[in-house]
Amino acid sequence: MAEAEALVEVWRGPFCESVHRGHAVVWDADGGIVAAWGDPEQVILPRSSCKMIQALPLIESGAADAFGLSEAQLALACASHNGAAIHTDMVRAWLGGLGIDPEEALRCGPQMPGDPDARSALIKTDSSPCQIHNNCSGKHSGFLTLAKHLGAGPDYVDPDHPVQVAVKSAFEEVTGETSPGHGIDGCSAPNFACTVTGLARAMGHFAAATGAGNARDRAMHRLTRAMAAHPVLVAGEGRSCTVLMRAMSGRASVKTGAEAVFIAIVPERRMGVALKIEDGATRGSEAVITRILCGLGVLDARHPAALTFTNGPIRNRRDIVTGEYRLSGSLSDWTA
Repeated sequence: MAEAEALVEVWRGPFCESVHRGHAVVWDADGGIVAAWGDPEQVILPRSSCKMIQALPLIESGAADAFGLSEAQLALACASHNGAAIHTDMVRAWLGGLGIDPEEALRCGPQMPGDPDARSALIKTDSSPCQIHNNCSGKHSGFLTLAKHLGAGPDYVDPDHPVQVAVKSAFEEVTGETSPGHGIDGCSAPNFACTVTGLARAMGHFAAATGAGNARDRAMHRLTRAMAAHPVLVAGEGRSCTVLMRAMSGRASVKTGAEAVFIAIVPERRMGVALKIEDGATRGSEAVITRILCGLGVLDARHPAALTFTNGPIRNRRDIVTGEYRLSGSLSDWTA
Protein backbone atom coordinates (compact mmCIF):
# COMPACT_ATOMS: atom_id res chain seq x y z
CA MET A 1 0.00 0.00 0.00
CA ALA A 2 1.40 3.39 -1.01
CA GLU A 3 1.77 6.13 1.58
CA ALA A 4 0.33 9.61 1.43
CA GLU A 5 2.43 11.86 -0.80
CA ALA A 6 3.73 15.31 0.09
CA LEU A 7 1.63 17.60 -2.09
CA VAL A 8 1.67 21.09 -0.56
CA GLU A 9 4.38 22.93 1.36
CA VAL A 10 3.71 26.00 3.49
CA TRP A 11 6.67 28.37 3.61
CA ARG A 12 7.34 31.21 6.07
CA GLY A 13 10.21 33.25 4.72
CA PRO A 14 13.08 30.84 3.98
CA PHE A 15 11.60 28.02 6.09
CA CYS A 16 9.25 25.21 5.11
CA GLU A 17 6.95 25.32 8.11
CA SER A 18 4.32 22.70 7.22
CA VAL A 19 3.71 19.94 4.70
CA HIS A 20 0.30 18.60 3.65
CA ARG A 21 0.32 15.00 2.45
CA GLY A 22 -2.49 13.26 0.69
CA HIS A 23 -3.97 11.09 -2.02
CA ALA A 24 -5.41 12.16 -5.37
CA VAL A 25 -6.73 10.47 -8.52
CA VAL A 26 -7.64 11.83 -11.95
CA TRP A 27 -10.01 9.41 -13.70
CA ASP A 28 -10.73 9.35 -17.44
CA ALA A 29 -14.22 7.99 -18.15
CA ASP A 30 -12.82 6.33 -21.27
CA GLY A 31 -9.54 4.99 -19.93
CA GLY A 32 -9.33 4.80 -16.16
CA ILE A 33 -6.63 6.42 -14.04
CA VAL A 34 -4.76 9.22 -15.82
CA ALA A 35 -2.72 10.32 -12.81
CA ALA A 36 -2.46 9.45 -9.14
CA TRP A 37 -0.59 10.65 -6.08
CA GLY A 38 -0.30 8.83 -2.76
CA ASP A 39 -2.45 5.71 -2.45
CA PRO A 40 -5.32 5.54 -4.97
CA GLU A 41 -6.89 2.72 -2.94
CA GLN A 42 -7.00 4.69 0.30
CA VAL A 43 -10.46 4.31 1.87
CA ILE A 44 -12.02 7.65 2.79
CA LEU A 45 -15.29 9.20 3.84
CA PRO A 46 -16.17 11.62 1.02
CA ARG A 47 -18.15 13.85 3.37
CA SER A 48 -19.91 16.68 1.52
CA SER A 49 -17.89 16.22 -1.65
CA CYS A 50 -20.37 13.51 -2.76
CA LYS A 51 -23.61 15.49 -2.42
CA MET A 52 -24.29 15.22 -6.14
CA ILE A 53 -24.29 11.43 -5.71
CA GLN A 54 -26.67 11.74 -2.76
CA ALA A 55 -28.97 13.82 -5.00
CA LEU A 56 -29.19 11.22 -7.77
CA PRO A 57 -32.25 9.41 -6.31
CA LEU A 58 -34.03 12.77 -6.03
CA ILE A 59 -34.03 12.98 -9.84
CA GLU A 60 -34.03 9.29 -10.81
CA SER A 61 -37.12 8.57 -8.67
CA GLY A 62 -39.10 11.25 -10.49
CA ALA A 63 -39.42 13.33 -7.30
CA ALA A 64 -37.62 16.39 -8.71
CA ASP A 65 -39.94 16.60 -11.69
CA ALA A 66 -43.06 15.66 -9.72
CA PHE A 67 -42.51 18.66 -7.44
CA GLY A 68 -41.22 20.95 -10.18
CA LEU A 69 -37.76 21.54 -8.76
CA SER A 70 -35.77 24.21 -10.56
CA GLU A 71 -32.15 24.02 -11.67
CA ALA A 72 -31.29 26.35 -8.78
CA GLN A 73 -32.92 23.99 -6.28
CA LEU A 74 -30.91 21.08 -7.71
CA ALA A 75 -27.73 23.12 -7.20
CA LEU A 76 -28.78 23.80 -3.61
CA ALA A 77 -29.34 20.06 -3.08
CA CYS A 78 -25.61 19.64 -3.81
CA ALA A 79 -24.54 22.54 -1.60
CA SER A 80 -22.56 23.15 1.55
CA HIS A 81 -23.84 26.70 1.75
CA ASN A 82 -22.97 29.72 3.87
CA GLY A 83 -26.44 30.23 5.33
CA ALA A 84 -26.79 33.53 3.46
CA ALA A 85 -30.25 34.87 2.68
CA ILE A 86 -30.00 33.56 -0.88
CA HIS A 87 -29.67 30.07 0.60
CA THR A 88 -32.05 30.19 3.55
CA ASP A 89 -34.81 31.98 1.62
CA MET A 90 -34.70 29.22 -0.99
CA VAL A 91 -34.86 26.46 1.64
CA ARG A 92 -37.87 28.15 3.30
CA ALA A 93 -39.66 28.50 -0.03
CA TRP A 94 -38.78 24.96 -1.10
CA LEU A 95 -40.07 23.27 2.04
CA GLY A 96 -42.98 25.68 2.33
CA GLY A 97 -44.06 24.69 -1.16
CA LEU A 98 -44.12 21.07 -0.02
CA GLY A 99 -46.19 21.95 3.04
CA ILE A 100 -43.31 20.97 5.32
CA ASP A 101 -42.36 22.77 8.55
CA PRO A 102 -38.54 23.07 8.43
CA GLU A 103 -37.94 22.97 12.16
CA GLU A 104 -40.18 19.97 12.62
CA ALA A 105 -39.01 17.99 9.60
CA LEU A 106 -35.31 18.75 9.12
CA ARG A 107 -32.79 16.44 10.80
CA CYS A 108 -29.59 18.41 10.07
CA GLY A 109 -29.46 20.45 13.30
CA PRO A 110 -28.97 24.20 13.80
CA GLN A 111 -25.73 25.89 12.74
CA MET A 112 -24.46 29.46 12.98
CA PRO A 113 -24.29 30.72 9.38
CA GLY A 114 -20.91 31.31 7.82
CA ASP A 115 -22.20 34.30 5.87
CA PRO A 116 -21.10 37.49 7.70
CA ASP A 117 -24.35 39.40 7.10
CA ALA A 118 -26.56 36.51 8.20
CA ARG A 119 -24.41 35.86 11.26
CA SER A 120 -24.40 39.55 12.21
CA ALA A 121 -28.17 39.77 11.85
CA LEU A 122 -28.65 36.89 14.29
CA ILE A 123 -26.23 38.39 16.80
CA LYS A 124 -27.76 41.88 16.60
CA THR A 125 -31.25 40.54 17.23
CA ASP A 126 -30.07 38.06 19.88
CA SER A 127 -31.53 35.26 17.76
CA SER A 128 -30.39 31.67 17.61
CA PRO A 129 -29.57 29.91 14.35
CA CYS A 130 -32.03 27.29 13.18
CA GLN A 131 -31.81 24.26 10.94
CA ILE A 132 -32.28 26.14 7.67
CA HIS A 133 -28.97 27.87 8.45
CA ASN A 134 -27.23 24.50 8.45
CA ASN A 135 -24.87 24.27 5.49
CA CYS A 136 -26.55 20.98 4.50
CA SER A 137 -30.17 22.20 4.59
CA GLY A 138 -30.35 22.13 0.79
CA LYS A 139 -29.30 18.49 0.69
CA HIS A 140 -31.80 17.70 3.42
CA SER A 141 -34.54 19.52 1.51
CA GLY A 142 -33.77 17.10 -1.31
CA PHE A 143 -34.00 14.17 1.08
CA LEU A 144 -37.36 15.41 2.39
CA THR A 145 -38.66 15.85 -1.16
CA LEU A 146 -37.67 12.28 -2.00
CA ALA A 147 -39.19 10.97 1.23
CA LYS A 148 -42.49 12.74 0.46
CA HIS A 149 -42.48 11.34 -3.07
CA LEU A 150 -41.89 7.81 -1.73
CA GLY A 151 -44.46 8.18 1.02
CA ALA A 152 -41.72 7.24 3.50
CA GLY A 153 -41.44 8.05 7.20
CA PRO A 154 -39.94 11.15 8.81
CA ASP A 155 -36.57 9.76 9.95
CA TYR A 156 -34.95 10.10 6.54
CA VAL A 157 -31.38 10.08 7.94
CA ASP A 158 -31.73 6.56 9.32
CA PRO A 159 -29.44 4.28 7.25
CA ASP A 160 -32.35 1.85 6.80
CA HIS A 161 -34.78 4.54 5.61
CA PRO A 162 -35.79 4.23 1.92
CA VAL A 163 -34.05 7.55 1.15
CA GLN A 164 -30.69 6.36 2.46
CA VAL A 165 -31.11 2.89 0.97
CA ALA A 166 -31.53 4.60 -2.42
CA VAL A 167 -28.52 6.84 -1.76
CA LYS A 168 -26.32 3.90 -0.83
CA SER A 169 -27.38 1.98 -3.93
CA ALA A 170 -26.56 4.92 -6.20
CA PHE A 171 -23.28 5.51 -4.35
CA GLU A 172 -22.08 1.93 -4.80
CA GLU A 173 -23.12 1.85 -8.44
CA VAL A 174 -21.33 5.04 -9.48
CA THR A 175 -18.17 4.39 -7.44
CA GLY A 176 -18.07 0.81 -8.71
CA GLU A 177 -17.41 -0.42 -5.18
CA THR A 178 -19.22 -2.08 -2.32
CA SER A 179 -18.96 0.42 0.50
CA PRO A 180 -17.12 -1.01 3.53
CA GLY A 181 -19.35 0.99 5.85
CA HIS A 182 -20.44 4.48 6.79
CA GLY A 183 -19.90 7.24 9.31
CA ILE A 184 -22.46 9.77 10.52
CA ASP A 185 -21.85 13.17 8.95
CA GLY A 186 -22.03 16.52 10.70
CA CYS A 187 -25.59 16.89 9.43
CA SER A 188 -26.58 13.45 10.87
CA ALA A 189 -26.93 11.70 7.49
CA PRO A 190 -24.91 8.52 6.82
CA ASN A 191 -21.78 9.09 4.75
CA PHE A 192 -20.67 5.99 2.87
CA ALA A 193 -16.99 5.15 2.52
CA CYS A 194 -15.13 4.37 -0.70
CA THR A 195 -11.63 4.56 -2.11
CA VAL A 196 -10.19 7.72 -3.62
CA THR A 197 -10.27 5.90 -6.96
CA GLY A 198 -13.93 5.01 -6.48
CA LEU A 199 -14.83 8.63 -5.83
CA ALA A 200 -12.82 9.79 -8.87
CA ARG A 201 -14.50 7.09 -10.98
CA ALA A 202 -17.90 8.38 -9.88
CA MET A 203 -16.94 11.92 -10.86
CA GLY A 204 -15.75 10.57 -14.21
CA HIS A 205 -19.24 9.16 -14.79
CA PHE A 206 -20.72 12.58 -14.02
CA ALA A 207 -18.23 14.20 -16.40
CA ALA A 208 -19.14 11.82 -19.23
CA ALA A 209 -22.91 12.30 -18.87
CA THR A 210 -24.44 14.03 -21.88
CA GLY A 211 -28.09 14.29 -20.89
CA ALA A 212 -29.08 12.15 -23.86
CA GLY A 213 -28.66 8.72 -22.28
CA ASN A 214 -30.51 6.68 -19.66
CA ALA A 215 -32.10 8.02 -16.48
CA ARG A 216 -28.81 8.10 -14.59
CA ASP A 217 -27.00 9.87 -17.42
CA ARG A 218 -29.71 12.51 -17.52
CA ALA A 219 -29.68 12.94 -13.74
CA MET A 220 -25.90 13.30 -13.61
CA HIS A 221 -25.93 15.83 -16.43
CA ARG A 222 -28.63 17.92 -14.74
CA LEU A 223 -26.80 18.02 -11.42
CA THR A 224 -23.41 18.82 -12.97
CA ARG A 225 -24.85 21.68 -15.02
CA ALA A 226 -26.88 22.98 -12.08
CA MET A 227 -23.75 23.27 -9.97
CA ALA A 228 -21.79 25.01 -12.73
CA ALA A 229 -24.66 27.40 -13.47
CA HIS A 230 -25.24 28.40 -9.83
CA PRO A 231 -21.83 28.50 -8.09
CA VAL A 232 -22.98 30.88 -5.36
CA LEU A 233 -25.69 28.42 -4.29
CA VAL A 234 -23.19 25.55 -4.01
CA ALA A 235 -21.09 27.40 -1.41
CA GLY A 236 -21.22 31.19 -1.07
CA GLU A 237 -19.32 34.41 -1.60
CA GLY A 238 -15.59 34.01 -0.96
CA ARG A 239 -15.76 30.21 -0.74
CA SER A 240 -13.38 28.17 -2.88
CA CYS A 241 -16.08 26.16 -4.70
CA THR A 242 -17.88 29.33 -5.78
CA VAL A 243 -14.69 31.23 -6.62
CA LEU A 244 -13.21 28.40 -8.70
CA MET A 245 -16.40 27.61 -10.62
CA ARG A 246 -16.82 31.29 -11.47
CA ALA A 247 -13.19 31.45 -12.60
CA MET A 248 -13.79 28.50 -14.95
CA SER A 249 -17.01 29.99 -16.37
CA GLY A 250 -18.93 26.72 -16.13
CA ARG A 251 -16.24 24.48 -17.62
CA ALA A 252 -16.10 22.32 -14.49
CA SER A 253 -18.07 21.67 -11.31
CA VAL A 254 -16.21 21.33 -8.02
CA LYS A 255 -17.23 20.45 -4.48
CA THR A 256 -15.36 20.40 -1.20
CA GLY A 257 -16.01 18.16 1.76
CA ALA A 258 -15.05 18.28 5.42
CA GLU A 259 -11.63 16.98 6.45
CA ALA A 260 -10.03 18.17 3.20
CA VAL A 261 -11.78 16.09 0.57
CA PHE A 262 -12.33 17.75 -2.83
CA ILE A 263 -13.78 16.59 -6.15
CA ALA A 264 -13.98 18.01 -9.64
CA ILE A 265 -16.17 17.10 -12.62
CA VAL A 266 -14.68 18.16 -15.97
CA PRO A 267 -17.14 17.40 -18.81
CA GLU A 268 -14.99 18.67 -21.70
CA ARG A 269 -12.23 16.25 -20.71
CA ARG A 270 -14.66 13.49 -19.59
CA MET A 271 -12.59 13.33 -16.42
CA GLY A 272 -13.28 13.24 -12.70
CA VAL A 273 -10.97 14.14 -9.83
CA ALA A 274 -10.99 13.12 -6.18
CA LEU A 275 -8.49 13.95 -3.47
CA LYS A 276 -8.02 13.72 0.27
CA ILE A 277 -5.45 15.59 2.36
CA GLU A 278 -4.36 13.36 5.21
CA ASP A 279 -4.29 15.99 7.96
CA GLY A 280 -7.71 17.42 7.07
CA ALA A 281 -6.38 20.89 6.19
CA THR A 282 -8.67 22.76 3.80
CA ARG A 283 -5.86 24.97 2.51
CA GLY A 284 -4.13 21.81 1.31
CA SER A 285 -7.15 20.44 -0.54
CA GLU A 286 -7.87 23.82 -2.13
CA ALA A 287 -4.30 24.10 -3.40
CA VAL A 288 -4.27 20.59 -4.86
CA ILE A 289 -7.67 20.75 -6.61
CA THR A 290 -6.73 24.13 -8.07
CA ARG A 291 -3.43 22.84 -9.42
CA ILE A 292 -5.10 19.78 -10.96
CA LEU A 293 -7.73 21.97 -12.63
CA CYS A 294 -4.91 24.05 -14.10
CA GLY A 295 -3.20 20.87 -15.29
CA LEU A 296 -6.42 19.77 -16.97
CA GLY A 297 -6.53 23.05 -18.87
CA VAL A 298 -9.89 24.29 -17.56
CA LEU A 299 -8.43 26.95 -15.23
CA ASP A 300 -5.82 29.51 -16.23
CA ALA A 301 -2.90 29.20 -13.82
CA ARG A 302 -2.50 32.99 -14.03
CA HIS A 303 -6.07 33.67 -12.91
CA PRO A 304 -6.17 35.47 -9.53
CA ALA A 305 -8.25 32.64 -8.05
CA ALA A 306 -5.71 30.03 -9.15
CA LEU A 307 -2.83 32.07 -7.77
CA THR A 308 -4.62 32.65 -4.46
CA PHE A 309 -5.21 28.98 -3.76
CA THR A 310 -1.93 27.57 -5.10
CA ASN A 311 0.53 30.30 -4.06
CA GLY A 312 -1.08 32.69 -1.58
CA PRO A 313 0.63 34.88 -0.60
CA ILE A 314 0.12 34.33 3.11
CA ARG A 315 -0.37 37.63 4.95
CA ASN A 316 -0.42 38.48 8.64
CA ARG A 317 -2.87 40.75 10.46
CA ARG A 318 -0.95 43.86 9.33
CA ASP A 319 -1.21 42.67 5.71
CA ILE A 320 2.50 41.90 5.60
CA VAL A 321 3.44 39.01 3.31
CA THR A 322 4.90 36.33 5.55
CA GLY A 323 4.96 33.28 3.30
CA GLU A 324 3.48 31.25 0.48
CA TYR A 325 2.20 27.85 -0.57
CA ARG A 326 4.22 25.66 -2.90
CA LEU A 327 3.00 22.59 -4.75
CA SER A 328 5.52 19.83 -4.27
CA GLY A 329 6.74 16.82 -6.20
CA SER A 330 5.31 15.86 -9.58
CA LEU A 331 2.12 17.84 -8.93
CA SER A 332 3.90 21.18 -9.32
CA ASP A 333 4.13 20.97 -13.12
CA TRP A 334 1.64 18.18 -13.93
CA THR A 335 -0.50 18.40 -17.07
CA ALA A 336 -2.86 15.93 -18.74
